[in-house]
This record gives sequence, structure tokens and C-alpha cells, in this order.
Amino acid sequence: MQLTLWTYEGPPHVGAMRIADSMRGVHLVLHAPQGDTYADLLFTMIDRQDRRPPVSYTTFQARDLGGDTANLVTRAVTDALERFQPQVILVGESCTAELIQDQPGSLAQGMRLPVPVVPLELPAYSKKENWGASETFYQLARTLLADRIPPPGTPRPGREGARRPRANLLGPTALAFRCRDDVTEIGILLEKMGVDVNVVAPLGASPDDIRRLPEADFNIDLYPEVSRTLATWLERQFGMPRTKVIPMGVGATRDFIAEVAGLAGLDPAVALAGELPGQASRSSSASRAPWYSRSVDSTYLTGKRVFIFADAAHAIAAARIAAEEMGFTVVGLGTFDRAFARDVREAAAKYGVEALISDDYLEVEKAIAAASPELVLGTQMERHIAKRLGIACAVISSPIHVQDVPARYSPVFGFEGANVLFDAWVHPLMMGLEEHLLQMFREDFEFHDGAAASHLPAASPAAPRPAAAVAPAPPAQAAPAPEAAVPANEPGDPQWTPDGEKELGKIPFFVRGKARRNTERFALERGIRRITVETLYDAKAHFSR
Repeated sequence: MQLTLWTYEGPPHVGAMRIADSMRGVHLVLHAPQGDTYADLLFTMIDRQDRRPPVSYTTFQARDLGGDTANLVTRAVTDALERFQPQVILVGESCTAELIQDQPGSLAQGMRLPVPVVPLELPAYSKKENWGASETFYQLARTLLADRIPPPGTPRPGREGARRPRANLLGPTALAFRCRDDVTEIGILLEKMGVDVNVVAPLGASPDDIRRLPEADFNIDLYPEVSRTLATWLERQFGMPRTKVIPMGVGATRDFIAEVAGLAGLDPAVALAGELPGQASRSSSASRAPWYSRSVDSTYLTGKRVFIFADAAHAIAAARIAAEEMGFTVVGLGTFDRAFARDVREAAAKYGVEALISDDYLEVEKAIAAASPELVLGTQMERHIAKRLGIACAVISSPIHVQDVPARYSPVFGFEGANVLFDAWVHPLMMGLEEHLLQMFREDFEFHDGAAASHLPAASPAAPRPAAAVAPAPPAQAAPAPEAAVPANEPGDPQWTPDGEKELGKIPFFVRGKARRNTERFALERGIRRITVETLYDAKAHFSR
């Protein structure tokens, strides 16, 4: 465990909380000290829930450590059963309680409760949040389906009569990125294809829904970080095939349709033929993203350098969209989830970059600064990093903040999701051009810091124009400053002259850092002590060859 200012994933018990909070009829009893109840805020503040998560805490304190802390577990389980009357109880421990080694899951199992008890082993010092969510989902389903596992070698029954194919949507949870809207969008797409949704889990599912999972013909592994473990287990035990394509972007959505059609025995052309009669226009195979790629204005975006760092599924999908659908150049690709490091490395090799596998945001910031991208696609951490570096950014994955939970319908999967992603990625680049123009003209009397707040004339014709809006008189020509007067970057580094700094400021902000570094490197290699306008353009010519 690493002490850090920011973290991409919480401890595994937060993942267990995500599963419990996503479902109906499930309650989590967490052996934890009083301070660990902070996790409730993740759901009530960030995910904007109208209720507290279904979690009870033993909330032991320092004075309890000398007594019987195990008794706190049995009392909390009994109280939770009487008060909330859940259909299933999950029992685990936080990272602090793990040190006490009370084994709360075993204690709860020995109580012979009238409802199923699922003990959770959540090793906080070796695993993290996504693993905790995946393991909790898997253990819950395995417990509820234990009596339905067919004997080895039993053939899976075929689809009876004229029944439409059925699929489970696995993986959406609380605190995930846009998953509620994604589920709606994929549900519309499946309906259009003639596929029924059997169960969506864990989001909105009950224990009875989990027991119905084997009634589907196949599983859609929609969020692999959470559902991959369960999907592979269902494939192995029940013979249920699973999808492997994440339907993010126009190309991937078309591949997803073909994959689902193959599993369901349907014609994929039906889903690609346009909207169904009466279908809401928000979901259509006629995505507007390819339309823009054929416009003249889109050439402004061609070759834009993009750095992508997110959870593995969204990062890999975003890299494909950036390279194949937006015409961007991928200069960085990485993830904080080491469980999917191999997948990300394989994807990074396609774009000729080395994958960054790290959960240290300082290492990520260093890599972004070195790559000098014009757009960063990542989590809320990358948003902060990009803001500090003056780079355009869009969030594509958890961890998220409240601004990434919009009130409007805003999926990122399916054809409508491709439209949403297009807006989210392109607009920061376009607004970056506007900001650059404002910076270029910041010395104009209409744009400098002391300018009037409006271009409109004063309210009264007799009112004088504010003095701040009048252009200041040009200063007298000053003699060139001596070399010692130029502020130094580091001892021994080349120094920027005032005219050099002024010319550097005319370079667009999203590539200015790269221009500065290249010019300083150029000057250092040639022993140039003062960086002037001429040095700046000599360096530009050198690195443009």
C-alpha cells in the first residue's frame, strides 16, 4: 500500500461496496473502524445517490482492540438482518480491520442465518478496488448458483421453439463511467437486432436475477474489469459463450453487432440498416462522427497528438477511436489496472508506443509532459494533470468526479456513444484554438487584463470610456538588458531574453511547452547562452527537418 495524494483505485472493500450498492436485496456488513465510513461519500456525492449505500459497519474504536472485537461482527450482522431484511448478506473487512484477523466472514457463516451469507476475502495490501468488485460479483453469483451447476459434460440445451435469443449484460456498477446510459444504449441496440436482455447485473439486479443468469444464451462482458471473472466462470461451468468486443466507437460497435449476431444466430445487417420505426433519434446506426470526418474543417484535427491513460477497456477502445476514426496520432497509452497490463501492451504495440502500466499519478504526469500531446484522454486525475500543463483533456473512465455524472443522457457505448465521445474530444481542441487566439491578442486594448467587461458602448453617451479600456502608451525603448539580468531556469542553463519570451508566447499554448524544451535543448547543445527570437526559429527549423 502506498501513501499518496491521489489514487486511481480504492482498497478492495470499496469494490465490494460498489456491488452491494448496485444491487437490490443485498447488504454488506463491513468490519471496519469508524473512520472507514468515509467511503459512503463516494456514492452520495459523486454518484449522486438518493440514499446511503446498503452497508453496515462494526465501527470499532481503539478502546475495543483490547476486548472482543469478534463480538462486534456478530452483533452488526444480527442488527443488519433485523433492520434491513436482505435476501443475501455479504461480509468482509476493510484494510484496517484486516490487521486484526477476526475473520468476519467465517464468523457470520457460523451464525446459521436464514439467508445466504457470502464471506469475502479482501486482501487490501495486495489487491485494489476493481479486483474487489470483480471478486465480490463472482463470489456472490457462485454462491447463489451453486445448486444449478450442471454435471461435467452435460450439453447445453438449445433455444426452444421460436424464442428470441437472450443475453445477460454483465459488469455495470455504481461509480462506473456512464454505465447507466451505456446499458440503455446497448439495450436499444440489442432490441433492434432481435435479442432480449435476460438480466443486467450487478446494476439493478436482485439475488433472484442472479439465479436466472444461466437462462440466457450468452453473456455480454460489458465491463471486463468487473465481469470478466464471472463471465469466464459461466462459460466454463454452464457453457455460455461471452462477447469480447467493447462497443465503444463506430468501428467497435459494428464489430460488436457482428459478434452478437454470430452468437445469437442472427443477421447483423438488420441492426445496421437504420432506425426502427418509432425509435428515438438518440440511438441510431447513422452516427454523426463519420459525417464530420468527411468535412473540410476536420482536417484541423488530423494528426493531433493524443495521450490515453484510463482503465484498460476504455483505454484500448479510445486508442482505436483516436487512431482509426479521428485521425489522431497516439503518443501514449496506459492503464493503472495491472490485471489487464498484457492487453494494454498488445494494444500499445499497434501504435508504436510503449505501454505505461502504473498507479502512480506522478509517473503519469511525467510521461504526459514528455510526450507533449495536444489532447489527454483519461480519468479525473489526468484532467488535473492536463490543466496544470495547459493541455486539452476529456475524461473517458473512472475514477470520476461529479461533473462526469451528467444529468443528460450521455452514453459512451454504441452509435450514440460515438457521437458523445466525438463532442467530448473535439470541442476541447477547438476551444484550444480560441484560447490561443485570445492569448495572441492579449496585449490588444480589448483583451488585456484591465479591459472593460463588454464591447458594448457605455450606458450613457456622456459617460467617459473606462480608463482601463484605453491602450497604455508604449514604453520608451529600453536598452538591452545585460545577460546577468535575465532570469535563469537553472544554473548553467541557457537564458531567455525578453524578446525571445515574447515570441514564445505567440506559439499555441498546447505545444508551447514542447517548443520551449526543444529550444533550450538546441541552445544547450550549441553552447548558446541567450535564447533570442533567432534562436527560437533556428531551433524550430532544426527540429522540423
